[in-house]
Amino acid sequence: MVVATGPRKPEVSPGSAGKQTGDQAVSPIVPFLDLKRQFAGIREEVLTAVTRVLESQQFILGAEVEALEHELAAYVGAKYAIACASGTDALLLALMAVGLMPGDEVITVPFTFVATAACVARLNAKPVFVDILPGTYNLDPASLEKAIGPRTKAIIPVHLFGLAAEMESISDIAKRHGVPVIEDAAQAIGCHYQGRAVGTLAAMGCFSFFPTKNLGGAGDGGFITTDDPALADKLRVLRVHGSRTKYEYELLGINSRLDALQAAILRVKLQHLDEWTAARQRNAEQYRALFAEYGLQRLVSLPAVPTKGTHVYNQFVIRTVQRDELREHLRRAGFPTEIYYPAPLHLQPSFAYLGHKEGDFPETESACREVLALPIFPELTHGQQRMIVGAIADF
Repeated sequence: MVVATGPRKPEVSPGSAGKQTGDQAVSPIVPFLDLKRQFAGIREEVLTAVTRVLESQQFILGAEVEALEHELAAYVGAKYAIACASGTDALLLALMAVGLMPGDEVITVPFTFVATAACVARLNAKPVFVDILPGTYNLDPASLEKAIGPRTKAIIPVHLFGLAAEMESISDIAKRHGVPVIEDAAQAIGCHYQGRAVGTLAAMGCFSFFPTKNLGGAGDGGFITTDDPALADKLRVLRVHGSRTKYEYELLGINSRLDALQAAILRVKLQHLDEWTAARQRNAEQYRALFAEYGLQRLVSLPAVPTKGTHVYNQFVIRTVQRDELREHLRRAGFPTEIYYPAPLHLQPSFAYLGHKEGDFPETESACREVLALPIFPELTHGQQRMIVGAIADF
């Protein structure tokens, strides 16, 4: 059984959607993501915020970042939010805060963006992979129970595509073994599980402001949430080279400070996040209705309907064994798609030292061969969705 890799696009930069390689370039009828339309609606608000920062000439951390942190904490429902330079750094800082050391192990999934496991490896600890549930693509708690060992230092469930992992089971297992949980909520801001927001379901939650996220900046950025004042204090020190007082370094930290310009832009966008999330959810329901109308729901698997919370649809991911053929058909019809993720982490060259082989995580490998993300951005129209589903029906 061979894992189909497909085009490798670990992240899609804004504006690249629709640009395809191959023997025939096709201009997209519908973009995969259209951030220009989003910006058009908030242009004056953003320019006012940016001008405010430029006039202040205060660009690193400062009052603008502190205000954003307070607003993010209130939005998520956490006591503290600590801004940093990227979602990757959010994970790295969280692992540093729990004292991850060489030889420690961190359990996570191989069906995720590389940063989830790479941050573990960067600290000379060992990523221990467990398989996913086929319906949600999130960590399988039964596999987690079997993987915990004496060296397990942390567990990182990923709330993939905007749907929360099974945190009740994961938390119960973690508590029995005395292991902290760090939520990878990079794709899931605003998602809820059993009435609580992701980012408040564990010791820490890690978020990304990458431009394609539901709350995206004008560049990289991220933040960490926690209710623990000691962890919050440690994270703030770690993000500025481990320094609390200038030129004094109590910890070995990193440089991971959020720019004030990014904070100002994100403060504007945070005010619109709920309406954008609602639009994504409406688009998801419209997709479901269209797939039913065309009689496709038995031929193509749709995203799992949440039963314990909400789905914020950072991606709308369908599934079919004819994924690559369908993707090519849609490309030629003018409808770009993306694959998240074409190859599992346990079979990537960078993790070859772990000694995994094909078949080790069958649900992950199957997902990598079959998943396909359709456009789901808030400004997507019903007519555009009908064209996309109609093209799938033609296939």
